Amino acid sequence: MAAIIPRRDRMFRTMPAWVALAILLLVAHGPAWAQRREEASVNVAGSVVTVHLHVPPGSGPFPVLILSHGSPRDAAGRSEFGRGTLGDVAANLARRGILIGVPIRRGYGPQPSSWAEHYGGCAQARYREAGLASAEDIRAAAAMVAARPDADPKRIVLMGVSAGGWGSIAAASKPLKGLVGVVNFAGGRGSRGPDDVCKPDELVAAAASYGRGSRVPELWIYSVNDRFFGPELAQRLHRAFTAAGGQARFVAAPAYGEDGHRYIRAMESWAREVDAFFLQVGFTGAKR
Repeated sequence: MAAIIPRRDRMFRTMPAWVALAILLLVAHGPAWAQRREEASVNVAGSVVTVHLHVPPGSGPFPVLILSHGSPRDAAGRSEFGRGTLGDVAANLARRGILIGVPIRRGYGPQPSSWAEHYGGCAQARYREAGLASAEDIRAAAAMVAARPDADPKRIVLMGVSAGGWGSIAAASKPLKGLVGVVNFAGGRGSRGPDDVCKPDELVAAAASYGRGSRVPELWIYSVNDRFFGPELAQRLHRAFTAAGGQARFVAAPAYGEDGHRYIRAMESWAREVDAFFLQVGFTGAKR
């Protein structure tokens, strides 16, 4: 059956109904292929940090989200980060009309500079300092992206997973112009193996130090079967952060695969929580 669509274009009047409907739905909802992919860079402490951008269609100004990757247990895996890092998540968020920047931090990527996030191994466990090193790159990326003519510098959110979530919390522990919120997926450092975190008390103390400086609302999401930072430790981190003055709502997310540390990939599962948080902080929807 031909589609009955009130348009002059003969193509629409003669094509199958389901094809015409699919095209109209794509146009109405902002197709992924309409996004632009760009690459920029910013200098941090003498090293170049590459930032991969997912730009929505249109001229903006768009709210800005800095999406930060994790850190593998095996140092050799750091070279694998690059253009495709968190690409599906970034594209999904850009479809909401958000300008996404994915910084590949110092020490990661195919041609990495010196790794800035070293916490001294289990012997020293300088988790606070490691997070603040990540935060330098995240904050620099946020400032660079927010300065674009298509960006809204008054609406910035930091989102990250694992070491990137930890670095986002750390970044928000100091004033950042335009920052309205943080989304932390499974943030932490020091995982040596499944359900094995080196000196977890030091990690909890570092979370408290970030809470003392935090001034924006945060959303913390940890899967119940996270094998890097399990439910008990995740709750301890949250309690320490909020007891020190931080504002964070904790979400115990459902199990995801064999290791919930990858829960950020379950976009359909967390979309409602994250979208509600965005509206709460005035990141999406009508401007405040």
